[in-house]
Amino acid sequence: MFGLPRTLFTEEHDLFRVSVRDFIAKEIMPYNSQWEKDKMVSRESWLKLGENGFLGIQAPERFGGMNIKDFRYNAIFIEELGLSGCSAPAIGYPLHNDIVMPYILHFGTELALEKYIPKMIAGEYIGAVAMTEPGAGSDLQGIRTSAIDQGDHYLVNGSKTFITNGYLSDVVVVAVKTDPKKGAKGISLLLLDNSMEGYTKGLPFDKVGLHAQDTCELFFEDVKVPKENLLGKEGEGFKYLMTELAQERLVVSLAAVALGEYMLEETVKYVKERRAFNQAISEFQNTRFKLAEMCAALEQGRIYCDYLVQLHNEGKLDSAMASAAKYNMTELQCKVADECVQLHGGYGYMWDYGVARAYADARVQRIYAGTNEIMKELIARKILK
Repeated sequence: MFGLPRTLFTEEHDLFRVSVRDFIAKEIMPYNSQWEKDKMVSRESWLKLGENGFLGIQAPERFGGMNIKDFRYNAIFIEELGLSGCSAPAIGYPLHNDIVMPYILHFGTELALEKYIPKMIAGEYIGAVAMTEPGAGSDLQGIRTSAIDQGDHYLVNGSKTFITNGYLSDVVVVAVKTDPKKGAKGISLLLLDNSMEGYTKGLPFDKVGLHAQDTCELFFEDVKVPKENLLGKEGEGFKYLMTELAQERLVVSLAAVALGEYMLEETVKYVKERRAFNQAISEFQNTRFKLAEMCAALEQGRIYCDYLVQLHNEGKLDSAMASAAKYNMTELQCKVADECVQLHGGYGYMWDYGVARAYADARVQRIYAGTNEIMKELIARKILK
């Protein structure tokens, strides 16, 4: 970002970044506007991601992955999506890659791994996570979707909402209550797929932003889920969610910084070209100071996130660290979005301009993956323990 040196990446990472950037320029950016109208990205884009080896990098080779246990590659992919300004793919692709797949890889049975992971790596199956319900958001203990043990299978009833990748999804990690009396200890995780009778989806929502991201409701009516689709142990689901949420919040943080950098770069271009009172807007002190403030904040954010990626690679990233990053970086993203729209004037409110899209897309970052109010609570718990 504007000449800031980065020591996190090697030459191999830089070569990977070039291939990702070229792929995005060719296979994502030209189609993003149409995807916004369609309310979802195309299935062809997922298949092309698979063909080019961008899915399941950490997965074992026996499933078609590369078995590369280095999150820096994932970080590069997230960054480049954000820097392209294509916010919806920047959310949906990493969700599949860095959030859904790890649940299955870490806790899935051998049957589940063989059934789902190769197709997810190929882009043939799209993954989603279903936690939120109409009556339960940040309070996961309040979920009501039930899974009753029927011997060789569970019988699932309930619904989920605001599910990213929901409409296109082929396999979903679903948080259910296997024992409603035990609170958090009664939560389990099950894998549901489109072949299961009684599992249906609503139409994609009309959202304020992320128009190319298919987000919908999921409904379960007496869905029979085989026991081999249980992730880990029954009643351990809440613990698994808390374990994996650290990486999810790091993903959101990385996207937030990259999208902030995208907005700043677009604004720098604009203020150099736009003229008022016989001079470029960039020559006004207010403009220059606003750009300087945003640049300084984003450079700090980039260094901060690089450090957390390094910690995560070493297995040292904890929930409070990830929560702090998610809180700080998404607040910064929204502040940058507002400032950049203001510097664009009326044009910043026009959908044809990238900052308008980025402004609309930014707001939800402070809500999903745990609201920023919840992030502060998690940080406070670490301080006060």
